[in-house]
Amino acid sequence: MEEFELRSYQKEVVERALKGENVIIWLPTGGGKTRAAVYIARRHLETTANAKVMVLVNKVHLVDQHYTKEFKPYLGNGYRLMKVSGDSQEKDFFGIVVQDNDVIICTAQILYNALINKEEAKHTELSDITLLIIDECHHTHKESVYNKIMRCYLEKKLKGQRRIPQILGLTASPGTGGAKALEEAVNHVLEICANLDSVIVSTKNYTPELEEKVPRPQKTFDIVEKRAADPFGDHIKWMMQQIHGFMNLPPDVRLRECGTQEYEADVVILEQRGVSQDNRLLAQCAIHLRQYNDALLINDTLRMMDAYRSLEEFYNTKVTTAIDGTDYFLVGLFQENQVELKNFAADPRYENPKMEKLESTLLGQFGPDVQSRGILFSRTRRSTRCLLDWVQKKRTLQKAGIKAAILTGAGNGITYMTQNEQADTIRNFRNGTLNLLISTSVAEEGLDIPECNLVVRYGLLTNEIAQQQASGRARARDSQYSVVAQEGGREIRREHLNEYLEELTGKAIARVQSMSEHEFRRKINEIQTQAIIMNKVLQNRETEKKNRHAASSIRILCRNCFAQVASGSDFKLLENAHYVNVNPDFKNHYKLGGKVVLERRFEDWEPGCTVSCNNGNCNKDWGFEMKYKKVAILPNLAIKNFALETPDGRITVKKWKDVPFMVEEFTFEQYCSDFFPDLFD
Repeated sequence: MEEFELRSYQKEVVERALKGENVIIWLPTGGGKTRAAVYIARRHLETTANAKVMVLVNKVHLVDQHYTKEFKPYLGNGYRLMKVSGDSQEKDFFGIVVQDNDVIICTAQILYNALINKEEAKHTELSDITLLIIDECHHTHKESVYNKIMRCYLEKKLKGQRRIPQILGLTASPGTGGAKALEEAVNHVLEICANLDSVIVSTKNYTPELEEKVPRPQKTFDIVEKRAADPFGDHIKWMMQQIHGFMNLPPDVRLRECGTQEYEADVVILEQRGVSQDNRLLAQCAIHLRQYNDALLINDTLRMMDAYRSLEEFYNTKVTTAIDGTDYFLVGLFQENQVELKNFAADPRYENPKMEKLESTLLGQFGPDVQSRGILFSRTRRSTRCLLDWVQKKRTLQKAGIKAAILTGAGNGITYMTQNEQADTIRNFRNGTLNLLISTSVAEEGLDIPECNLVVRYGLLTNEIAQQQASGRARARDSQYSVVAQEGGREIRREHLNEYLEELTGKAIARVQSMSEHEFRRKINEIQTQAIIMNKVLQNRETEKKNRHAASSIRILCRNCFAQVASGSDFKLLENAHYVNVNPDFKNHYKLGGKVVLERRFEDWEPGCTVSCNNGNCNKDWGFEMKYKKVAILPNLAIKNFALETPDGRITVKKWKDVPFMVEEFTFEQYCSDFFPDLFD
């Protein structure tokens, strides 16, 4: 087991935690928060009877990083350690894992699932844990999984239960919670402290040492002048105006400026309105307008051809799925203008000047004989793929020795990475096989690459927390943090606002730290009591909403063609995760597509083929079939792909938790009894 010494500022911030107090450690990125947590964990294990340490992270790739780089080297010889994430078998008997190990490092969702799962092998209690370490603890608010865990803790605490774990939170960026004035920012910091039942500590006596050991990157604004002409974007806007005229916008609808995220929000609401009013023309026009708006956003950030291809991909799927005159008009409009759009997109005179500026920013740090490593942050998964394609095709960047790959969130969709792909990419970036990551926000928090000397934020509008976290990925000395943006653009204004909010966060924390113990505890107890009451009120409202209608009174419609395909009573909740249709007649409403391939294996089920609407040319994606216990073939459906006809009118919801009726639990015995009665004769 390796020995290690803390720096003076680290010793200062661990003092109260070593006395058993609940503490949030606030240090900048690269300041050694995790190393301080390892030190506290080791002292806790040495001095506490039947000690059990659990380390929670909010991103899958951080499980392995914390285990391999931090906890195992210093605790691995003397204690039993286990790492658990969604793709590991250990999650299926997590309760046993907790019993058999001294230190468990896992994603927060794994612990929360174990707290609410009553199956003995999977269940664990907070009382089984003696020290709970929460990484990136500023996420402990609202309905985050961190906050759900801490609500369980607070309920036990307020009931006077003594067997609850010590809490240790780690953060570089508590933020202001959207506040722009000091008093509101103080309230936000107090709320984070209340949610974690902790004081917040930072170095007071060793600030010079901290600043010397953790230098901040040099920040540059790489400013681009506005495009002189944009015929591609102008033509898309003209096409959008044609759709506005065709759809006969309701008089009370005011759409904001095309090519903005505000316009996107407007047309999302417009599509929902079209569905609820049985107005397919309005709903479909809104969907197509969103695609054109996406193309404008891409055109503003990436190459014109990237924007054109996004439209081409969308309309390739629409040509064969036209149902009525609305579809024929919308597809026809694109086809009539397709050649002109492609010609504009291919004309180098009108190319996006931001790409040229990004190229010069990268060439400023990379070269054939320069050992650089950088992260380029972009907003969407699509934009990361487009930027990778650009880097790989740009001769100057290839001559400079740039070896790039994308890093995006883990998931099951075609545009997501698998957890193994994430791990391989991060490993290759660490060892230098890759020297540029093109990433979404997944790499903003926690990724620790000491050699990283360049961070570029490209086309991003985010809050002060994301800005601080992204900046903190530049760990090497003399590193650079670059913002590539248009002159006078919103990105520049947002960066300056974030700088102010970062200062405001520091002032708010200082104000909280200066409170007397009595005043601090009074405020914390007040916030905690209110939070528990509000949570119970919200739970009651949720129950009322669930009981608003009988499941049998709800008709389920395809969201695209509005055909009625099911009843609310056809659905059951399987393993508290999957909403499946158990009506055998439902198979008449869908057709099967390609086989679904998932990286993970599951205990009782395996994926089958995708399912889509079988009504004429509709082909709306609905979900996929799953085979449960090798017997039951069950369509597993996403409710966002449907509309709900309720006694109060037609509605749409994003998630199953928002449906206004109760979905009963699936029981395998009942299913077999209903559909295989001969087995029970």
